Amino acid sequence: MASPLTIISSMATRQLLADLVAEFRKTSAQEVQVESVGGVDAAKRVLAGEAFDIVALASNAIAQLTDAGRIVPGSQVDVVQSGVAIAVCAGAPRPDIGSEAAVKQAVLNAKHLSYSTGPSGVQLARLFERWGIADQIRDRIVQAPPGVPVGQLVADGQVELGFQQLSEMMNLPGIDVLGPLPPEIQIITTFSAGLSVTSTQPDAARALLAFLVAPAVADIKQRNGMAPA
Repeated sequence: MASPLTIISSMATRQLLADLVAEFRKTSAQEVQVESVGGVDAAKRVLAGEAFDIVALASNAIAQLTDAGRIVPGSQVDVVQSGVAIAVCAGAPRPDIGSEAAVKQAVLNAKHLSYSTGPSGVQLARLFERWGIADQIRDRIVQAPPGVPVGQLVADGQVELGFQQLSEMMNLPGIDVLGPLPPEIQIITTFSAGLSVTSTQPDAARALLAFLVAPAVADIKQRNGMAPA
C-alpha cells in the first residue's frame, strides 16, 4: 500500500486543506497527511531539506523555494486568493472600518493591536508607514508567536484589534469579525502549492495538486473565506 502523501502548509490554509483533502479522499484511496505551522517555520524546514511531497505557502515563498532548489520547477499551482479581515473581542465595541480613514482611526484608537507574521503582516506594516503612524503605534503592537492565530490574542483580551487572513479568523470562538479591510487598502495574498524535490510519489502528488485547483472545489474555497486563484 502506498505511503500517505505529506503536505506542509502555513496556518492560513489549514482548514481549507483539511476540507479539500476530505473531498479528495471521496474518490481516491490515496491517504494524505497535512501539517500546518507558521509559514516562516514551514519554509525553513523545507529549505533545511525536510522531506514532504507538497509544500503549500504564499506564492512568493513557493517561488523562493523553487529558486532554492527545494520545489520542482514548473510544478507551482496557485490555489486561492485570501484577504485580510479585522476582529475585536466578542461583545467589544465595534469600530467603523468602512473606509481607509476609518481603519486608520481605529488603529490609532486601539491600545494594543496585532497582525500576522506572514506576507499580509509585512504589507500592513508598510501601510502603517505610509500613513505616517508606524512610530506612534510601535509600542502597542503585540506580535503573535508563529503558528498562534492573531484572533487568539484578540479572544484572550491581549489586543483590542486584530488583523489576519479571514480564513484564520472566521471559525475562532471569542471574537467578532468586523469584516474585510476596505477595498482601497485590502491586502490579497495568493497561496500556492508545489511539488517538493523530496517527494517519493511525484505522480500521486501531481494528481493532488491538480485536484487543488479544479473548478469543482471552488465552493470549498469560498466556504473558507477565500476565492479560487
